[in-house]
Amino acid sequence: MQRLLVRFIFYIAVFSCGMAYADDQDKTEAYTATVDKDGIQHVRIIGGSYFFNPRRIVVKKGIPVELSVSKEQGITPHSIVANAPEAGIVFDESLNGNPKSVTFTATATGEYVFYCKNKLPFFPSHREKGMQGIFEVVE
Repeated sequence: MQRLLVRFIFYIAVFSCGMAYADDQDKTEAYTATVDKDGIQHVRIIGGSYFFNPRRIVVKKGIPVELSVSKEQGITPHSIVANAPEAGIVFDESLNGNPKSVTFTATATGEYVFYCKNKLPFFPSHREKGMQGIFEVVE
């Protein structure tokens, strides 16, 4: 019984810290990708305690985007998912401490969500805790 109580308190503490951090992340500014000499828009994304940084990314339509995605240290598993086939933005990757490369070329302007699909039983999903962001695709 004591073990169960300790576990419960741990999960409440983790959930509370994650929500506070996610609220802080709403104040971040957009990151605008620039086209490098190789003709690719390079963006580095870090995921962690229910956040993505940056969480709003502006990219240009028709120019390849290469994301370097990883997660901060810790035991909580995270992922990054985008499912906007109408815009050519589709991927689903689990994250770890080592950067992974994800590429796409946006084919339509607009705003498209990326998020973490992970969820602990009996708790809100990481996305519901604020672990999501936006790709803003411009001309």
